[in-house]
Amino acid sequence: MKPELISFKLCPFVQRAVIVLLEKGVDFDLTFINLQEPPDWFKAISPFGKVPVLRVGEAVIFESAVIMEYLDEVNPPSLHPVDAVTRAVQRAWMEFASNLFMGQFRMVNAKGEEEFNQCRSALRADLERLEPQLVGPWFGGEQFQMVDAAFAPFFVRAKLVMGLLPSLALLEGLPQCGAWSERLLARPSVQNSVPEGFEALYRGHLSGNGSHFAGLIGTTA
Repeated sequence: MKPELISFKLCPFVQRAVIVLLEKGVDFDLTFINLQEPPDWFKAISPFGKVPVLRVGEAVIFESAVIMEYLDEVNPPSLHPVDAVTRAVQRAWMEFASNLFMGQFRMVNAKGEEEFNQCRSALRADLERLEPQLVGPWFGGEQFQMVDAAFAPFFVRAKLVMGLLPSLALLEGLPQCGAWSERLLARPSVQNSVPEGFEALYRGHLSGNGSHFAGLIGTTA
């Protein structure tokens, strides 16, 4: 039964589910909606009105972490470590990845300079917490695992954000994060997990959201 993943084009939480689907070689349908004007059928199936939603037959699965776990369970071999403690630790760091998504979102949407600087500092502090956890070349060693898929959408967006405003230097002095980011961005499943025209869409969002960041990149263009 072919699953259907329901998404909107800029969502990082959807992207990590797509990465898992591609890593697993699962045939799936991808349906994009406009979250500003969601269709009635989506309102009927999404309890919180959020994406991603995965439809498997008549069943509806929501929350990206749950979708990722389901896909891993029904499409072996697992992307999780075998050891239970290591697996639990990596799941905890997967939740930390969600903090990075939201921290990045708050930074690029902050309306004033003070709020922007606070968000940038908080995001940098989170990356500094992450740095010593990285074993390399992937998060936990030699194998690409679920935790790598969970973090990848952050680094996809971070590269674009820093490309627009290099002075952010979010990864400066963090060699493990920098090397991991480069490896993630070179992974075919990560490269193919965004829709066509994603970079232009994301840049358009960043430059047109009325934020302090939009003002900064306007002055550096």
